[in-house]
Amino acid sequence: MTRVVRVASGQGFWGDWLEAPRRQADGGPIDYLMLDYLAEVTMSILQKQKERDPSLGYARDFIGAMESVFPAVAQRGVRVVANAGGVNPAACATAVRQAARTAGVSPNVRIGVVTGDDLLPRIDALLDDGHALANMETGEPLSTIRDRVLSANAYLGAPPIVDALRRGANVVVTGRSTDTALTMAPLLREFGWRLDDWDKLAAGIVAGHIIECGAQCSGGNCLYDWRTIPDLANVGYPIVEGHEDGTFVIYKHPNTGGRIDVHSVTEQLVYEMGDPHSYITPDVIADFTTIRLESAGPDRVRVFGITGRAPTDKLKVSIAYRAGFKALGTLVYAWPDAMDKARLADRVVRERLDRLGLQFETIHTEFLGASATHGALAGAVGDVPEVQLRIGVRGPDRKAVERFTREIAPLVLNGPPSVTGFAGGRPKVEEVVAYWPALIDKRVVTPVVTMDEP
Repeated sequence: MTRVVRVASGQGFWGDWLEAPRRQADGGPIDYLMLDYLAEVTMSILQKQKERDPSLGYARDFIGAMESVFPAVAQRGVRVVANAGGVNPAACATAVRQAARTAGVSPNVRIGVVTGDDLLPRIDALLDDGHALANMETGEPLSTIRDRVLSANAYLGAPPIVDALRRGANVVVTGRSTDTALTMAPLLREFGWRLDDWDKLAAGIVAGHIIECGAQCSGGNCLYDWRTIPDLANVGYPIVEGHEDGTFVIYKHPNTGGRIDVHSVTEQLVYEMGDPHSYITPDVIADFTTIRLESAGPDRVRVFGITGRAPTDKLKVSIAYRAGFKALGTLVYAWPDAMDKARLADRVVRERLDRLGLQFETIHTEFLGASATHGALAGAVGDVPEVQLRIGVRGPDRKAVERFTREIAPLVLNGPPSVTGFAGGRPKVEEVVAYWPALIDKRVVTPVVTMDEP
């Protein structure tokens, strides 16, 4: 029988279903459990946590996930690969070790820690050496916002994870790696693919892309025929059944809800795809136009035909920086003429802010229940039963934003009639964290693998 390697997805983002890791580990045979926690904004959140407490800066949900799967790791040999380390992989590994001790399985847990992605301590030296870290969308050099940078992390690929696995790790904790590397690395490790076998590496990347968002490819957030997707309360998360030749099958455990078919997998494939000819990762460029899908039975989709080519000499860098302050207020207006009342309230707030001489970068209004999702495309809005006015401001002056927060509550008595929904007190002023994508020469980023032994 052809050897297969099973990589199960147990988390698609920080905040995903807490039950999923245990269900994947206990629901049937798997070899690896992949847990993806990091989005672009997550790194800045974790960096702010680390600033307040040096022992933090990682996805703490991961510790609970590990507690639920320790029996599978310690007794059945399931290996875990997760980017839960955030901006503090070492602290994350320490917390996993302590949880293993508490569970009585520490001697059976070897933790590989992948670092080297965090460029924040090196930013000034990199700029001095001529690495502009220019914004990929605007071309602006990072020097224009240097004093406001919160975090800067390069996207690492699969090789350092493979290194940790080869050194005996059964739990691998990384910082900012590509989401796809968490799946591709186990396949690369088990099948021993060459690092220039572009088609097989591309297949590993596509496999990772399909399962990186958890149940999004097995029925969750699925548009096609969504009413008929069975038992979402018991949704099964996806698993890659990988083969040495680069083909693989996407499936889920038996007796779970949701649905895996060509439609659900296709929807996930086009998620955040970009140019379909060039899905760029640190390890390989995958050509999504070559992907072939076919049904391989109930809740099984075979994926094959994938081709790839050599990667670029750059790594993407995710940079987050402070970009002022914001506040958001809401009120609900009821029938009759709900939309007209909400529009009047919006005009009243804007006029009062103008008379106060307050300046903002943006004043943004949405009318939930009428046009918030589709905007102008919603066309003429009739007399809907209720409309939630949602108005927010953003700007560099915290005092101006704070003054805005005092202009919402008065509308309850001195604005249009039939208002409700004012709960939770005055709107809260929040710091805005903006995203700055950049590229950097691969040669100046060196991944480091360390082992946390029992």
